[in-house]
Amino acid sequence: MELFYSPQTDGGICRLDSEESNHCVRVLRHRIGDEIHVIDGAGTLCRCELVSDAPKGAEARILETLPGWGGHPYRLTLAVCPTKNNDRYEWFAEKATEIGVDAIVPVIGERSERKVFKTDRLRKIVLSATKQSLKAQLPEVVEPMKVSAFIDAMAADDTVLKLIAYCFEDESVPRISVKQALRDFGGDRIAVLIGPEGDFSPEEARRAIAAGFRPVHLGSSRLRTETAAVTAAEAVYFQFM
Repeated sequence: MELFYSPQTDGGICRLDSEESNHCVRVLRHRIGDEIHVIDGAGTLCRCELVSDAPKGAEARILETLPGWGGHPYRLTLAVCPTKNNDRYEWFAEKATEIGVDAIVPVIGERSERKVFKTDRLRKIVLSATKQSLKAQLPEVVEPMKVSAFIDAMAADDTVLKLIAYCFEDESVPRISVKQALRDFGGDRIAVLIGPEGDFSPEEARRAIAAGFRPVHLGSSRLRTETAAVTAAEAVYFQFM
């Protein structure tokens, strides 16, 4: 199944932007009268008939809408520090989208080697992965923020299971497996905080715990940042699906 993306679905018409129109008309050679499938990024799949095959502004009439198409029964936020190698972060975002994630938050920690992160390219990768994995819900890519700002923003929300994957060299801080934390939780909203290559600073870890984050581990192996983030996404997926 080929999927196209358009957030413009008002009045019973889907309007494709120039990039999606070019792919639909020039690459895949769709013409007026062809049936195409369009996602709105908010969870709905539209079955459509192409009524304009303009290569820079194709339009399709909506025949049927399917809300919640390709969705998952949880809401997952992954707050992950950007990696030194940007390709690794993009790989994580792609795979997490394929598995099932609702928001990706690049967070800048005290020990982060990458202090500046641009989201434009990441949003394109996430869109491509959404269509490839047959989903109608487009994950939100949040603008970068400090780890401390993310922790503070989550502190007052008691409806979310807040987890921090951190080494915690101080053995007095108990950690449980992410699998056990998910089993103990009765809700469906989860946020996981993953640190940079140099891990969180002790102060960031203390701040997170004070804000209600539960310390978890992802197994006995030491994982790279991007691998840890994908592992967390998989853990949530298999708990609910």
